[in-house]
Amino acid sequence: MFLGQYHHTIDEKGRLIIPSKYREQLGSTFVLTRGIENCIYVYPKSTFSSIAERLETLPFTKKDARRFSRFFFSFATAAELDKQGRALLPASLISYANLKKDCMIVGVGERLEIWDQEAWDQFMGSAMDEMSDIAEGLFQEGDYHA
Repeated sequence: MFLGQYHHTIDEKGRLIIPSKYREQLGSTFVLTRGIENCIYVYPKSTFSSIAERLETLPFTKKDARRFSRFFFSFATAAELDKQGRALLPASLISYANLKKDCMIVGVGERLEIWDQEAWDQFMGSAMDEMSDIAEGLFQEGDYHA
């Protein structure tokens, strides 16, 4: 399970250090793709395969299934770490996530997310005000005990 958040910088060649805490979980080859909120999703290969299998069960006759599959798969690419623990991010994903120099690498359970630092700060600033309502809407009474 991926947890926590780390600040790193992307270099001029599009390489980003993946924190050592995450490297073993990712494995030697992993998958990068577009995330929902203009970030990059990073999946271990096995997790991506499981998601792909679930998406492939959706009926191709449904417009939303076709559209989401195109969104999710069309920019997906296999990646690996170099000897310094860096991943080379494709220019298309850097552009999609509007990554500049400062990035946040965030553990989100089964995946990592790579965000532009400024976008992450804005997202967290706006989301924090809504967290109580979001949590209440997601969990029914008795579903979760803290």
